Amino acid sequence: MAQQSSKTFNIQSKILWVLALGLIFLAVWANSFYSYVGLLYRVIGVILVLSASLAILRYTEFGNQAYVLITQSFVEVRKVVWPNRTETTQTTFIVAAAVIAASLILWGLDSLFSFLMKAIIG
Repeated sequence: MAQQSSKTFNIQSKILWVLALGLIFLAVWANSFYSYVGLLYRVIGVILVLSASLAILRYTEFGNQAYVLITQSFVEVRKVVWPNRTETTQTTFIVAAAVIAASLILWGLDSLFSFLMKAIIG
């Protein structure tokens, strides 16, 4: 009985995928076909059709797992301790200084090797 339910769910999932992908192709085609319509209206139309496609995909097995992952990610983001302004500024200056130091070292090595190659080759 459980296997029959799983097969039905799998077939239903495939049908929903085909329907959702068809809607996405429809949005792309309609955006191209109705190119004479204002850009704002086409963007709104594409967003609406893509939203409908995502809503359909939400009811597939993969879509349900993705939805759970996204909701869990939002919970985890709320738990993050973000750095304050001072820490962010200090870290930015440290990274900038490291990049400048590395670039000067690489520039110096490039100049040295270029000089040596010119001396060897002539």
